[in-house]
Amino acid sequence: MTDKLEHGPECDCGCHDEEMEIPTITLEFDDDEKVDCEPLFIFELEGCEYIALAPVDETLDDVYLYAYNEINEEEFEFLDIEDDALFDRVVAEFERIVGEAEK
Repeated sequence: MTDKLEHGPECDCGCHDEEMEIPTITLEFDDDEKVDCEPLFIFELEGCEYIALAPVDETLDDVYLYAYNEINEEEFEFLDIEDDALFDRVVAEFERIVGEAEK
């Protein structure tokens, strides 16, 4: 993992510099579709961590949001956010963070 995963877009530490190597994560969906993504940032909400992933293929305008669980320094897992109300709060927090970063 790189430091880019540790900070939100509003930080000024330089972790979002273009030169930094960004890991690619392949998501595989139930219909066997695969999408290569780059992690945007990890953020906290209500005591849990969530990750925002953007497709590497810039023609897609999607962002994927998952609950994020770091098992150790080298292992992590993404968990679906199955509760609709919680998912709405996660989306709202993601949009708030991105909106603040764009100011």
